[in-house]
Amino acid sequence: MLQLGEYQQLRILRETDPGLYLGNSEGDEVLLPHKYKPESFELGDELNVFVYLDHEERPVATTLEPYVQLNEFGYLHCSDVNKFGAFMDWGLEKQLFVPFKEQARPMKPGNWYIVRLYLDEQTNRLTGSSKTNKFLSNENLTVAKFDEVDILVTHLTDKGANVIVNGIHKGLIYTEDIFEDIRTGDRLKAYVKKIRHDNKLDIVLQTPGYKSIEPNANYVLDELKAAGGFIPLHDKSDPETIKNELGLSKKSFKKAIGSLYKDKQIVIKEDGIELI
Repeated sequence: MLQLGEYQQLRILRETDPGLYLGNSEGDEVLLPHKYKPESFELGDELNVFVYLDHEERPVATTLEPYVQLNEFGYLHCSDVNKFGAFMDWGLEKQLFVPFKEQARPMKPGNWYIVRLYLDEQTNRLTGSSKTNKFLSNENLTVAKFDEVDILVTHLTDKGANVIVNGIHKGLIYTEDIFEDIRTGDRLKAYVKKIRHDNKLDIVLQTPGYKSIEPNANYVLDELKAAGGFIPLHDKSDPETIKNELGLSKKSFKKAIGSLYKDKQIVIKEDGIELI
C-alpha cells in the first residue's frame, strides 16, 4: 500500500505521456509527472519519491522535498486563508490545508506556525494542525536524565522556551539556562537536565552537570586562542558580561576555567584569564 506523506522506494514500471508510472512489490502504482523524472533512467530503476495527493485528490509522486513529513512537526509559512481554512507552504506544488478547527489560534497570511502533518482518517487527506499539544504526551517518557535529544522550539515566554522533544514530548528551557539567541522554529540538539515528579522535562542546550565541564573548557580554550591568549573575564566577573561575551552561565564558566587552571593551561589574573 502506498503511504501518503512519506518517502518510498518505488520501481519504474513504464513511461507514458503524463510521466513515469512507479510501483511497489504489492502492485500499487503512482504517477511521477515528467517534470520530476530523472535525466536518465531505465525501466526497473528504483526512485526515492514522496507521495501525496494532487489538486484532484489523486496520489502523485514527486522528487521535491517537503518541509515536513507524516506525523512530524514543521515551521511553516501561511500563504493564504479562505472560508474553509488556511493554506501552508510546505515545499510542494499543492499547499497543505489547515482547517479552522485545527488552528490553535486564527492563522493569518504571511505568518509562520508550528504545524503537525497528519492523515485525516475521515477524508484520507494529508492535513495540518497547529494544535500541537494534542499530539504530545509526557505520560510515558522515552527519555532519561542527561539524554541527548532533538528539540523544536515552539514559542518563547517569560519562563523560557517551550520545545517539542524528539517529536513526542513537551519540554521547557528556562530563561536562566538560555545563553544563545534561539527562536521559534529552531531545531537543535539539547539535553534532559531534569525530570520533574509530574514528568515535566527541563531541557538545556549544554550538557548538564559534570558532563559539561570538559566541552565548556575546550570552548573557553578556543575563545582564548582566538582572542590572542587573553580574555578580560574571571571568576568574579559579572554574570551578564560572561553571558554576553561567551554565551555561558557564570557557573559553567567557573567550572570551565577551573578545569583549565587545574590542567595548567591558563592562569587566572585579577583582570582576566590568560593562556600559559
